[in-house]
Amino acid sequence: MKLSNSYIGLPEEFYQQINPTPVENPSLLQFNDELAELLKISLEEQEKLDIFSGNKIPSDSIPIALNYSGHQFGNFVHELGDGRAVLLGEINNQNGNYDIQLKGSGLTKFSRQGDGRSALGPVIREYIVSEAMHYLDVPTSRSLAAVATGEYVARDNFEPGGILTRVAKSHLRVGTFEYFASRQQWQDVKLLADFAIQRHYPEIRETNNHYLELLKKVAENQSILISKWMGVGFVHGVMNTDNFSISGETIDYGPCAFLDEYHPGKVFSSIDQNGRYAFGNQPSISAWNLASLAGCLIAFIDKDSDKANELATEVLDNFSVETNQRILNLMCQKIGLDGSSKENQEILRRLLKIMMDNEADYTITFRSLSKIIENDTQKFLSQFKQKAEVNIWIQDWQNAIEKESKEKSLLKKELDTINPVFIPRNHLIQKAIDESYEGNYDLMKEMINVSKTPFDGELENSVYAEAPSKDQRITQTFCGT
Repeated sequence: MKLSNSYIGLPEEFYQQINPTPVENPSLLQFNDELAELLKISLEEQEKLDIFSGNKIPSDSIPIALNYSGHQFGNFVHELGDGRAVLLGEINNQNGNYDIQLKGSGLTKFSRQGDGRSALGPVIREYIVSEAMHYLDVPTSRSLAAVATGEYVARDNFEPGGILTRVAKSHLRVGTFEYFASRQQWQDVKLLADFAIQRHYPEIRETNNHYLELLKKVAENQSILISKWMGVGFVHGVMNTDNFSISGETIDYGPCAFLDEYHPGKVFSSIDQNGRYAFGNQPSISAWNLASLAGCLIAFIDKDSDKANELATEVLDNFSVETNQRILNLMCQKIGLDGSSKENQEILRRLLKIMMDNEADYTITFRSLSKIIENDTQKFLSQFKQKAEVNIWIQDWQNAIEKESKEKSLLKKELDTINPVFIPRNHLIQKAIDESYEGNYDLMKEMINVSKTPFDGELENSVYAEAPSKDQRITQTFCGT
């Protein structure tokens, strides 16, 4: 495994050079062969275990923990950083440039009062969910390996420990910029911005205003990301600026979850008491985080502060407009309609209102639309208590479909391509975690395998396509730190 580390070219205050803390009795629970092939990683089984448990440092690795700050639930925290993660290095090949990071690998100087470790549960959750997001076509960090450490960590109870190997385009965050901006270390902000441009957006080096273009690129990628989150019913749970990636990937899967029953105010995170990061708030919070990045870059956008503020505000305003339109377009695609039509948008809004009023399952409702094209309304109607109102909506939707003049078989294929059968259901993830604590990893492995084909119609009659019963619903998820 050939590694480099471009980040150590930055000043030492950007990171701490530190090795993972070894563990005594690790076991490799899951290894992502497909991702390893993409990364051109070829290792013997013992090497996998040694490296991804943190017990062996690859010969060309210079492990570091990154420094950053962040706004957490709107409150600024000066000192955060990788308190339980170590970046082994980067892999560069024709497929791209990727960070290889161990999560749960021991203490760093950023650990504060933490133990630098992870329980096995969050490792399993992130592995399942991040891989599912990849196959759902949502930009995301990915999981290369899950290791059980053979040790226990103290949380509410003593839990088995785990280490996740995370792969991301980088681990640069808005919070990384905030760390230096909050200390008015503007030269370091500029160094970081130049590094981000070189790493992610080298094409903008040819433009007249690199830093404005950097803000625009991050805004565009976040806009795409948020629209895709909304399309699959994903709730991140902790959209702090330290979890807001400059690359536009979903990163830091903590108390995340997918919607079962639809409601825009849905919150899963046990620490989100006021619903700041509720499902429906994600576009506006993304704009808030982007404004924080703009504040870090403003001095470099233009020497005239008024002009700089005007240019940055235009980017932020465009972001909100474009993100809302992206979401509308994608959601209208989920019902087979053109999102530019006001009439179609109203049909979408009516459906979402009926879904909310009836606590209809988000994934099943959209997936079962294609059945109606074949004159099978049973699955769709089963999601609703108020059948009369729904039947009126079906008729109006069918009339709108006819106006689009799409051939029925083509429309069904389009709907089944955008509306998944499978999402990693919260109750199944929790069941997989509970079983893993008893030494049974079968459900974890099955969910990882099923996640590779989330649109496969053959899954429709399986347990993976079922909504949870009311007593199975998971209403709270936890960060795991």
